Amino acid sequence: MHYLVGPSGYPNFGDELIAATWLRYLARTEPDAEVWLDTHSPGPAQLLLGDLHPRLRCTDTLWRLCGEAPSDEPAEVAEWVRAAVSDPGLAPRWDAGIDLLGRTDVLHVIGGGYLNALWPRHIGLLAGVATAARRSGARTAMTGQGLVPFPAGAAGLLRSLAEHFDVVDTRDEPSAELLDRGASTCDDVFLELPAPVPAREAREFVLCLQSDIGTASPPALAARVLDILRAWEVDPRRLAVVEGIPRVDRAVPAVLESELDGAEFHPFREVWRRGLPVAPGQTWISSRYHMHLLAAAAGANGVAISVSRDYYTPKHRGLIDLGSGWTLSEADDPEPPAPPVGAFPPHVLRRCQALKSSVAQAIYGTRTPAVTAPATRRLVLRSRRPSVM
Repeated sequence: MHYLVGPSGYPNFGDELIAATWLRYLARTEPDAEVWLDTHSPGPAQLLLGDLHPRLRCTDTLWRLCGEAPSDEPAEVAEWVRAAVSDPGLAPRWDAGIDLLGRTDVLHVIGGGYLNALWPRHIGLLAGVATAARRSGARTAMTGQGLVPFPAGAAGLLRSLAEHFDVVDTRDEPSAELLDRGASTCDDVFLELPAPVPAREAREFVLCLQSDIGTASPPALAARVLDILRAWEVDPRRLAVVEGIPRVDRAVPAVLESELDGAEFHPFREVWRRGLPVAPGQTWISSRYHMHLLAAAAGANGVAISVSRDYYTPKHRGLIDLGSGWTLSEADDPEPPAPPVGAFPPHVLRRCQALKSSVAQAIYGTRTPAVTAPATRRLVLRSRRPSVM
């Protein structure tokens, strides 16, 4: 039995894409395995992802336990979740789910940017997995993690919890440095990039701006984007607007509505069902990390607008350092950037896929005590796991 943990079902295009990547991988490699996905929104996740693996079921045990912790203090959350998983009598409403945790073969905290200071309770997910593995003997993994910014004073706790994982993998160097161990490879989505969607006419310019994180208001972000569009002399009839989170990614374009007459809108539902309207040679303006990743992988150049220096700047910088060819621009930069030219070269995509394949093999393949990923730092694997106190 394979047990995945991640923030699916909100919906958020990037989070759903990471879960979908692992489910497609397991559908190809282990179609007969029982697969559980522990997420904060199991109902929507089942509907969005349920056809990707024939034996997928969704629950929310660990997320519920994190929510029941007595405070947002990471150490208190971790201790509460540890105690509840060790003694289900402390959380009898989730006794059946805790029992399931103790009967798994693999416990896998899938990638994303949800284990950090923005959501301090989520550290309980790691504590729950580590504690459950002590009972089941399951292989434990955390992959593609973006951990910065991390709660002040909790880095030691994070490192302590990571010591109980057989596979530790981050997607950027700041996260690897925070852990002071493990391997920095790349985002989990590089394991299996989505196949090209059927050909359709794609607009030359694409915009994806969010309003859920950062200090810049939708009007301020709209003004920033409008400056860029005018500097580049973009006709709205050559522009598409993409939604990564329903409603959240409509706030900025709504402010610009009078300036975008003739633009094409792609809601989340369409993007999830049909794929991104992406094509080589396009120019994107995106604050969303996974739009940056997929567009650059498809041969589109672009500007990554960072709406948070602490959270989004490291995320976008990681892709740029990897070779996306995009330009990074802060939301409050005074001048519009020059039109960008660049995208991921094919050899970078091949290397990233090889790195993530090594991670996947370490988790789900042969159970050897150590695996070395090509051209990267060593994946940290252990054949013996220290007890969880």
